Amino acid sequence: MHPVLTTVLKRVGLGVVTLIMVSAIIFSSVSLLPGDFGESVLGQAATEETVAAFRRELGLDEPAIKRYFNWLGAAVKGDFGTSFSGRSASGVDRSRSVASLVGPRLYNTLFLAGITALVAVPLALILGLTAALYRNSFYDRSVNAVTLTTIATPEFFVAYILILLLSSLWPIFPSLANIDASTPLGERLYRITLPALTLTLVIVAHMMRMTRAAIINLLASPYIEMARLKGASRSEIILKHALPNAWAPIATVIAFNLAFLVVGVVVVEVVFVYPGIGQLMVDAVTTRDIPVVQACALIFAATYIILNLIADIIGIVSNPRLLHPR
Repeated sequence: MHPVLTTVLKRVGLGVVTLIMVSAIIFSSVSLLPGDFGESVLGQAATEETVAAFRRELGLDEPAIKRYFNWLGAAVKGDFGTSFSGRSASGVDRSRSVASLVGPRLYNTLFLAGITALVAVPLALILGLTAALYRNSFYDRSVNAVTLTTIATPEFFVAYILILLLSSLWPIFPSLANIDASTPLGERLYRITLPALTLTLVIVAHMMRMTRAAIINLLASPYIEMARLKGASRSEIILKHALPNAWAPIATVIAFNLAFLVVGVVVVEVVFVYPGIGQLMVDAVTTRDIPVVQACALIFAATYIILNLIADIIGIVSNPRLLHPR
């Protein structure tokens, strides 16, 4: 078997094992949360028999190991269970499946992340390449100063600054990103401008600096020195010789930041009241909706693991020592 395929299969297997371990951590962490859903719904005046019957109805009286494997087996099939949010003390059950709750919210989050990535990734690569091309120039120092300032500023503070400037002082964009399935594409893009801009400012800074560092690190290699001695121009050295060998670290940086777009979007969604999966998870934690919390956390973990796995595979495929073994 080819070394590249062998290494990729090992990475995929490691990713599956990691996801199973993370699912166990998610389930146990949620199960260890203080308080009880039955008591929070029925109230403190409820008798122990009533609470026990309510827990039995929800399946919370079963051993944790059995509940975990039942949940994991159903999650593999795409069934995350039924939300607790529709249940009430009166016995009326208006709960919905977790998949029906998560699906539209996940689409909204992926839409916001996709629009942000379309803007942020090319912009970060261009800034990183030009900063490395004109290293130690005024342009390089200015870009580094701006990106360092952005990195040092929490994303929620960036969001509030943008709301102050572009929604309050100069009312150009709405401060609340309220959208639904019937919102037209143009209106949807207009309403998510501020959250997308917030995420763009945050991840461009990280990607730009890591791209610049990867290029500069390669510029110290012997083959780059040989290209200089042959009379290659600075732009030719970076674009033709350094950039192809920098794709592996750059792909890793892009994967990390794309994972942040989906996983770390929670704060931005809460600030702008954006109906994404992050906002759904916060609401579910507040109401102790355990199945929804577990599903959102598992989706976040799977997204992070898959994107990092893709970055590893890109790094493996772009490694000439594996592509051309002796």
